[in-house]
Amino acid sequence: MSGPPSTLTPVESGDHPDSLTHLVFVSTTVLRQALGLVSDVLTKDDQLTKQSKSLPGSTIGKHLRHARDHFILLLDCISGDEPYIFSYDTRSRNTPMESSLSEARIALADAISRVMAVAPLAKSDQPMILNAITPFPQTFETTFGRELWFAGLHAVHHWSMVRVIASEQGIMLPDDFGFAPSTLVYKGSDAPLGKAKI
Repeated sequence: MSGPPSTLTPVESGDHPDSLTHLVFVSTTVLRQALGLVSDVLTKDDQLTKQSKSLPGSTIGKHLRHARDHFILLLDCISGDEPYIFSYDTRSRNTPMESSLSEARIALADAISRVMAVAPLAKSDQPMILNAITPFPQTFETTFGRELWFAGLHAVHHWSMVRVIASEQGIMLPDDFGFAPSTLVYKGSDAPLGKAKI
């Protein structure tokens, strides 16, 4: 994927850049957890595609792809022209990253690069419109910052399911993998997402 188009402008000083910086840190940290999983923990492609016993139809690869898609859909939207209208329901399925460790590494590294390149150029309070099927069609007013926050926490939710599927395969994951930052802070964790900077 190419870098952000020239329609974005650097964050203005009145837009609480620390907030956006923190959101970028959380997003990239969560995505790096997944990249670490496919780079340093999983050793065979079939570990991505093995069906879960506890979560029927679920695989590690499907959860990684699904969570990554949310970041990419958001970043694609904010990189385009206004009005910023998007949907998380327009995801691709059965992509190469779901069944290939090398493809998963590429896709996750690309997502990290895109968060780092695109998000700092956006405004946290930039209005956006989210269309969703709940199963009824819904339209919500939101902001870029809120959705970047959501993408990160949504990924953590899926990492917790990855943790379950990995344990079914006898794969142990780091203690902070799949735990919300608020839980890690509460526990006094030394993990990167457990250190509140309040």
